[in-house]
Amino acid sequence: MNEEIIDLVYIVAAVLFIVGLKFLGSPASARKGNIISSVGMAIAVIATLFTKGLNYELIIGGFVIGGVIGAVVARKVEMTSMPEMVALFNGFGGLASLFVGWSALKNEPSPELFFLATVFLSILIGGLTFTGSLLAYGKLSERISGRPFVYMGQRIVNSSILIAVVVCAVLFIQNPADQNWLYLAVGLSLLLGVMFVLPIGGADMPVVMSLLNSFSGIAAAAAGFAIGNILLIVAGSLVGASGIILTNIMCKAMNRSLSNVLFSGFGTVSTSSGPVVEQGEVKPMSADDAYYVLEAASSVVVIPGYGMAVAQAQHVVKELQELLEKNGAEVVYAIHPVAGRMPGHMNVLLAEADVPYDLLLEMDQINPRMENFDVAIIIGANDVVNPAAREVESSPIYGMPVINADQAQTVFVLKRSMASGFAGIDNPLFLKENTRMLFGDAKESISTLVSEFKS
Repeated sequence: MNEEIIDLVYIVAAVLFIVGLKFLGSPASARKGNIISSVGMAIAVIATLFTKGLNYELIIGGFVIGGVIGAVVARKVEMTSMPEMVALFNGFGGLASLFVGWSALKNEPSPELFFLATVFLSILIGGLTFTGSLLAYGKLSERISGRPFVYMGQRIVNSSILIAVVVCAVLFIQNPADQNWLYLAVGLSLLLGVMFVLPIGGADMPVVMSLLNSFSGIAAAAAGFAIGNILLIVAGSLVGASGIILTNIMCKAMNRSLSNVLFSGFGTVSTSSGPVVEQGEVKPMSADDAYYVLEAASSVVVIPGYGMAVAQAQHVVKELQELLEKNGAEVVYAIHPVAGRMPGHMNVLLAEADVPYDLLLEMDQINPRMENFDVAIIIGANDVVNPAAREVESSPIYGMPVINADQAQTVFVLKRSMASGFAGIDNPLFLKENTRMLFGDAKESISTLVSEFKS
């Protein structure tokens, strides 16, 4: 197959990527978008295999090994571990771009300035994305502490590493034959990824996940320029651009600026020393008592969080929704943009349980209606419903847009204990007069409610 035909096939694949990305913008069409994008990638891979000079033995070997590993991991991964899986995908995507850019040097006897610059960018951003994503994986899986790691002069250290990388780039471009500067840059880029994510707290992981996803796309686009592959440039640019847009959305949802994200100036969680919003006692309630309140309710809003993912409660939540609707109640779901530990985490869980998409309402849609709901059921969410974000100026999350669950007539909070959320901040919602706590496993509590309705 000649190069003109391959380029034409690449254009078709790129169009499928763009169309697929468009469909991914809506939960109702996301599956179709995923299939369209997958078809585009399959076409691109098949076309690439017709390129001259390829080592088919290595390609087939890599395909088999990677395919087996991917299939095994995909079948075993639980929905609660999906954020960690996405972090690993981002990381290995960055590592692949690093190797692609590095290997391109061997096939270019007389490299030009643009070529060297794109190679260096693919290596730098790819290495940063790899180690940064591995560290994000560790924090999300709680193999390492999710709290931010900060120390005196941290920004100075990070700036020094970045300056050293730039110096290595200049010296390498001036003398490409001496790759010692490139080796040093690889090491520094890997170190920079670690230093980039260290000061970011676990509660801010949705932001850093979006940003690392964008970085993996930018690294791929740079690698595409290095090897002259049109499709890799297009695909990398799409991922990079969509990741930046999503990062911006996440930043607004957490009341943080994009510049703070890019320069690791966020994520530190301090202890609030301001006045307590609400004083009182925790008022526990049994699931049996909660049933009587729900049985009389005409409108219910469910606010899911990471606790729902841990309990794997999405299916019994859907069952409770159907029973409430059968009883004459309106049931909707309030989805905060950063609920869970990755963008769209709650949407994915509820889609798995076949919850209708039109029942998933965003924060801006639900807050004006919150006072009209008879019951708000909070399942494992904490920081995204914390009224301290509105009421306590000294709170670390003050100014962060939250779901105003406390404004519902009655609030049920399903938690295992009174432990603080991922941000490590106490929630005065638990002490409010209209709040009742349902302690225990969320799935078991909701299953009890389901049994009560059925009987």
